[in-house]
Order: sequence, then C-alpha cells, then structure tokens
Amino acid sequence: MDPGRVRRWVDGFAGRHGSPEVGPQEYGLLLTAPDGATAELHAPPGAPGAGDLDGYVAAATAPRRIGLLLARKGAVAVGIAVGEDLVVSKVDTRYVQGRTAAGGWSQQRFARRRDNQAKAALGDAVDLAVRLLLPEAATLAALVCGGDRRAVDTVLADRRLAPLAALRADRLLDVPEPRHAVLVDAIAAARAVRIRVRDPAPERAD
Repeated sequence: MDPGRVRRWVDGFAGRHGSPEVGPQEYGLLLTAPDGATAELHAPPGAPGAGDLDGYVAAATAPRRIGLLLARKGAVAVGIAVGEDLVVSKVDTRYVQGRTAAGGWSQQRFARRRDNQAKAALGDAVDLAVRLLLPEAATLAALVCGGDRRAVDTVLADRRLAPLAALRADRLLDVPEPRHAVLVDAIAAARAVRIRVRDPAPERAD
C-alpha cells in the first residue's frame, strides 16, 4: 500500500472493528481492535521506527535514499531512488541460453555453456553494483532487492559488496526480467507499507 493511504486505511479498519490500540513492534506497528481483529503494519525498508500512528505515517512517507538491485537470469538493474524519484540507474542484459531438448553429450555441452553464460552475467551484475551502488552505500537507508533470490544472493556474496549486503532489506520484490521500466516500478514496491490483517476468532457456541 502507498504510505500516503495508510491513515485512511486505518480509519476504515477502525470503522469496521472499533478504535484500535496501537503498539510499536520490531516490524512497525500492531493495531489491536476491541473485537479481537489485528493489523500488522510493516514499515517500508529504511523507515525508522515509530511509537504511534502519526510518527509511523511520517516516517513511511518521508523521502529516503534507497538502493535497488534487481537480478534475474541474464539481466540486472541497479538504481538509487530518493523518495519516488529514480536518480541513478543502469540496466545490463547478457544472453543466457535457454534449455535444450537434446540429450547426451550435446545436452551436457549446452548445460555447461548456459552455466558459463549465467556466471558471466552475474559477474557483470557484481561489477555494476560495485561501480554504482557501493560508493553510495553510506548514504543509503536500505538496499531493496528483487528478482531471483539465488541470483541476488550470489551478487551480494562478493566481499566487496559487504557494506551493501549489510543494508539489505528482508523484502524481496517479485519482478519480471529487469528493464528500466521495471526498475522504476520497483520504487513504489520498495516504499510500500505491507499490511497483514487477522480477523477476530469466531465465537464458540456453547
């Protein structure tokens, strides 16, 4: 959910379940309504903690400098967003051969070639992150990643990127093959508030 819509959503939650108690949690805020319904408001990456709704909304909507790393197959996109604006970006695509139906030695040869192509693509991704993101690590509130978890893990396993790995948010964005438009769309997903609602337990019949 867009951070700017959180207060209206909470008003609606209160209208359905009653005015909730608000308690700070490690992940953000917990709303507990009189009827037993709860709502977990998970703060966006890089947003500081807050003890009440006003502070939470202010922190969630404030512009933050966030790093973005999207990786999937042979494509990688890195960027830096300030608030809703993408201020630094680079997309790199390297061909990675698809699977082949051939068998025997031919299949093994294609598999080795595909693995080598994938490794080369991830090497390019590391170089890109070193060049564009690493120098800005000290200015970033968080690093938000997306795409294939294994690919992202491989990129951030490079020792040079340890300062970025330390900033990595728990959130992994589900994105298609990274392109510039995908990187732009990822900003909203990285800044979004995630809400988990649990309805009150049904009353037991005597």
